[in-house]
Amino acid sequence: MSSKVSKLIVRKAAQPLDTPTDLPATAVKEISAVLNVLLADSFALYLKTKNFHWHVSGPHFRSYHLMLDEQADQIFGTTDELAERVRKIGGLTLRSISHISKIQTIEDNNDDFVAPGDMLRELMNDNKAVAKAMRKAHELCDKHHDSATASLLENYIDATEKRT
Repeated sequence: MSSKVSKLIVRKAAQPLDTPTDLPATAVKEISAVLNVLLADSFALYLKTKNFHWHVSGPHFRSYHLMLDEQADQIFGTTDELAERVRKIGGLTLRSISHISKIQTIEDNNDDFVAPGDMLRELMNDNKAVAKAMRKAHELCDKHHDSATASLLENYIDATEKRT
Protein backbone atom coordinates (compact mmCIF):
# COMPACT_ATOMS: atom_id res chain seq x y z
CA MET A 1 0.00 0.00 0.00
CA SER A 2 1.44 3.37 -0.95
CA SER A 3 1.99 6.07 1.64
CA LYS A 4 -0.62 8.24 -0.09
CA VAL A 5 -3.32 5.63 0.35
CA SER A 6 -2.42 4.92 3.96
CA LYS A 7 -2.71 8.61 4.81
CA LEU A 8 -6.28 8.92 3.62
CA ILE A 9 -8.47 10.32 6.32
CA VAL A 10 -11.69 8.48 6.91
CA ARG A 11 -14.40 10.88 7.98
CA LYS A 12 -17.50 9.91 9.85
CA ALA A 13 -20.80 10.99 8.45
CA ALA A 14 -22.22 14.16 9.97
CA GLN A 15 -24.74 13.62 12.69
CA PRO A 16 -28.34 14.64 11.98
CA LEU A 17 -29.14 18.21 12.88
CA ASP A 18 -30.56 18.30 16.38
CA THR A 19 -32.96 21.20 16.16
CA PRO A 20 -34.08 22.24 19.59
CA THR A 21 -37.81 22.87 19.57
CA ASP A 22 -40.60 22.41 22.02
CA LEU A 23 -43.04 21.60 19.23
CA PRO A 24 -44.29 18.01 19.34
CA ALA A 25 -43.21 15.71 16.51
CA THR A 26 -46.76 15.75 15.09
CA ALA A 27 -46.70 19.55 14.88
CA VAL A 28 -43.30 19.54 13.19
CA LYS A 29 -44.52 17.01 10.62
CA GLU A 30 -47.78 18.85 9.87
CA ILE A 31 -46.28 22.35 9.77
CA SER A 32 -43.32 21.19 7.68
CA ALA A 33 -45.66 19.54 5.18
CA VAL A 34 -47.81 22.65 4.73
CA LEU A 35 -44.76 24.93 4.53
CA ASN A 36 -43.18 22.68 1.90
CA VAL A 37 -46.29 23.01 -0.28
CA LEU A 38 -46.13 26.79 0.17
CA LEU A 39 -42.46 26.65 -0.74
CA ALA A 40 -43.14 24.56 -3.85
CA ASP A 41 -45.89 26.99 -4.83
CA SER A 42 -43.53 29.90 -4.27
CA PHE A 43 -41.03 28.39 -6.70
CA ALA A 44 -43.78 27.61 -9.22
CA LEU A 45 -45.25 31.12 -8.93
CA TYR A 46 -41.78 32.67 -9.13
CA LEU A 47 -40.99 30.85 -12.37
CA LYS A 48 -44.40 31.60 -13.86
CA THR A 49 -44.00 35.28 -12.98
CA LYS A 50 -40.52 35.32 -14.56
CA ASN A 51 -41.90 33.49 -17.61
CA PHE A 52 -44.51 36.19 -18.06
CA HIS A 53 -41.89 38.89 -17.38
CA TRP A 54 -39.73 37.47 -20.17
CA HIS A 55 -42.61 37.07 -22.63
CA VAL A 56 -44.88 40.05 -22.00
CA SER A 57 -45.53 42.25 -25.02
CA GLY A 58 -47.78 45.05 -26.11
CA PRO A 59 -48.35 48.73 -25.38
CA HIS A 60 -47.79 48.35 -21.61
CA PHE A 61 -44.64 46.27 -22.03
CA ARG A 62 -42.33 48.41 -19.92
CA SER A 63 -44.74 48.79 -16.99
CA TYR A 64 -45.71 45.12 -16.94
CA HIS A 65 -42.14 43.95 -17.52
CA LEU A 66 -40.84 45.95 -14.54
CA MET A 67 -43.79 45.06 -12.30
CA LEU A 68 -43.46 41.33 -12.99
CA ASP A 69 -39.71 41.44 -12.33
CA GLU A 70 -40.32 43.18 -9.00
CA GLN A 71 -43.02 40.68 -8.05
CA ALA A 72 -40.82 37.71 -9.00
CA ASP A 73 -38.08 39.07 -6.74
CA GLN A 74 -40.59 39.38 -3.87
CA ILE A 75 -41.79 35.82 -4.36
CA PHE A 76 -38.28 34.42 -4.59
CA GLY A 77 -37.43 36.30 -1.40
CA THR A 78 -39.90 34.17 0.54
CA THR A 79 -38.33 30.85 -0.41
CA ASP A 80 -35.28 30.97 1.81
CA GLU A 81 -37.19 32.01 4.91
CA LEU A 82 -39.86 29.36 4.39
CA ALA A 83 -37.26 26.62 3.91
CA GLU A 84 -35.21 27.81 6.86
CA ARG A 85 -38.31 27.89 9.06
CA VAL A 86 -38.97 24.23 8.21
CA ARG A 87 -35.40 23.42 9.27
CA LYS A 88 -35.63 25.55 12.43
CA ILE A 89 -38.53 23.49 13.68
CA GLY A 90 -36.72 20.25 12.84
CA GLY A 91 -38.41 19.33 9.59
CA LEU A 92 -37.03 18.41 6.19
CA THR A 93 -37.58 20.61 3.19
CA LEU A 94 -37.57 20.43 -0.59
CA ARG A 95 -34.69 18.68 -2.29
CA SER A 96 -35.20 19.14 -6.03
CA ILE A 97 -37.24 20.44 -8.94
CA SER A 98 -38.97 17.06 -9.18
CA HIS A 99 -39.97 17.32 -5.52
CA ILE A 100 -41.44 20.77 -6.25
CA SER A 101 -43.38 19.44 -9.23
CA LYS A 102 -44.85 16.62 -7.14
CA ILE A 103 -46.34 18.86 -4.45
CA GLN A 104 -46.97 22.24 -6.09
CA THR A 105 -50.60 23.31 -6.41
CA ILE A 106 -49.92 26.23 -8.77
CA GLU A 107 -50.36 25.09 -12.36
CA ASP A 108 -47.54 25.73 -14.79
CA ASN A 109 -48.17 27.75 -17.95
CA ASN A 110 -46.22 26.40 -20.91
CA ASP A 111 -48.14 28.24 -23.63
CA ASP A 112 -46.08 29.85 -26.39
CA PHE A 113 -48.16 33.04 -26.18
CA VAL A 114 -50.28 34.49 -23.40
CA ALA A 115 -51.95 37.87 -23.81
CA PRO A 116 -50.80 40.39 -21.19
CA GLY A 117 -54.26 40.70 -19.64
CA ASP A 118 -54.49 36.92 -19.34
CA MET A 119 -51.03 36.84 -17.73
CA LEU A 120 -52.09 39.33 -15.09
CA ARG A 121 -55.38 37.55 -14.45
CA GLU A 122 -53.65 34.18 -14.07
CA LEU A 123 -51.07 35.62 -11.66
CA MET A 124 -53.83 37.37 -9.71
CA ASN A 125 -55.68 34.08 -9.27
CA ASP A 126 -52.48 32.23 -8.35
CA ASN A 127 -51.61 34.84 -5.74
CA LYS A 128 -55.13 34.60 -4.31
CA ALA A 129 -54.70 30.83 -4.03
CA VAL A 130 -51.34 31.27 -2.30
CA ALA A 131 -52.81 33.76 0.18
CA LYS A 132 -55.64 31.33 0.93
CA ALA A 133 -53.16 28.49 1.49
CA MET A 134 -51.09 30.72 3.75
CA ARG A 135 -54.16 31.49 5.87
CA LYS A 136 -54.82 27.77 6.26
CA ALA A 137 -51.17 27.24 7.20
CA HIS A 138 -51.50 30.06 9.73
CA GLU A 139 -54.49 28.29 11.30
CA LEU A 140 -52.43 25.12 11.60
CA CYS A 141 -49.60 27.06 13.24
CA ASP A 142 -52.08 28.59 15.69
CA LYS A 143 -53.42 25.13 16.49
CA HIS A 144 -49.89 24.01 17.37
CA HIS A 145 -48.95 27.27 19.14
CA ASP A 146 -46.18 28.00 16.62
CA SER A 147 -46.34 31.78 16.79
CA ALA A 148 -43.02 32.34 14.98
CA THR A 149 -44.18 30.55 11.83
CA ALA A 150 -47.60 32.20 12.09
CA SER A 151 -45.92 35.61 12.30
CA LEU A 152 -43.78 34.88 9.26
CA LEU A 153 -46.89 33.88 7.34
CA GLU A 154 -48.70 37.09 8.33
CA ASN A 155 -46.04 39.14 6.54
CA TYR A 156 -46.22 36.91 3.48
CA ILE A 157 -50.02 37.03 3.36
CA ASP A 158 -49.87 40.82 3.29
CA ALA A 159 -47.23 40.84 0.53
CA THR A 160 -49.21 38.30 -1.50
CA GLU A 161 -52.37 40.36 -1.19
CA LYS A 162 -50.46 43.43 -2.44
CA ARG A 163 -49.37 41.47 -5.51
CA THR A 164 -52.94 40.37 -6.09
